[in-house]
Amino acid sequence: MENKRAHLEMIQAIVNRMSVNSFLLKGWSVVLISALFALAASDSQALFVYLAYFPAIAFWVLDGYFLWQERLFRGLYDRVRAMAESEVDFAMDTSGVRGDDGGWFAVIFSKTLVIFHGTVFGSIVIVMFVIVLTN
Repeated sequence: MENKRAHLEMIQAIVNRMSVNSFLLKGWSVVLISALFALAASDSQALFVYLAYFPAIAFWVLDGYFLWQERLFRGLYDRVRAMAESEVDFAMDTSGVRGDDGGWFAVIFSKTLVIFHGTVFGSIVIVMFVIVLTN
């Protein structure tokens, strides 16, 4: 039973790390895009708003990658949880659980990511129109 517990703890540590990475990405996304908005407003340069699209998309895709990896490791966790103690080999290969979640692209457009990153993307569009209309 000790091998299974140790393996599950290793997998759980990876899931926690992916979750923290996702949280940090969301924070950095908001901070960086807000800074670009501030630069656009202070200099009346719409270019900074246009530049905000690049980090918004990059952070969205990267956040999707971390969420996808987190889901894969949760699948691995479930698989190890159901294993017999004698079968535990401490493998961290998630290829056996791939395909159950629809893949990276499907995760990028999951509800949770679309709500957060879609809102960020929508705010860029709104700020872009406000700056363009006021100039």
